[in-house]
Amino acid sequence: VQRQKDIKELEAANIQVIGISYDSVDVLAKFSKQHKITFPLLADPDSKVIDAYGVRNERARDRQAGIPNPITIIVDDKLKVRGHLPGNVFKRHSTKQLIEMVKSLD
Repeated sequence: VQRQKDIKELEAANIQVIGISYDSVDVLAKFSKQHKITFPLLADPDSKVIDAYGVRNERARDRQAGIPNPITIIVDDKLKVRGHLPGNVFKRHSTKQLIEMVKSLD
């Protein structure tokens, strides 16, 4: 939701936003519709991708057992991880910081 308000600025910087969650496709579809999300939200109900990137929130329990920590992972067009910007549920990086980081990778 945070990135949706800046989506045009991110697209102008040639940044494709994709969200991933342990939630089901149905839950994500409802969330996207409710919050008018225009970027893809990918369902990872078994947290396989979340675990592959090493971003599972190990403190989450029960219903949230597969939830990822809030993080932005920068992946290039060859799917190579180029960097990351960590965050938490209370504070995340700014759009400006993301754009600056991506530009610094060129």
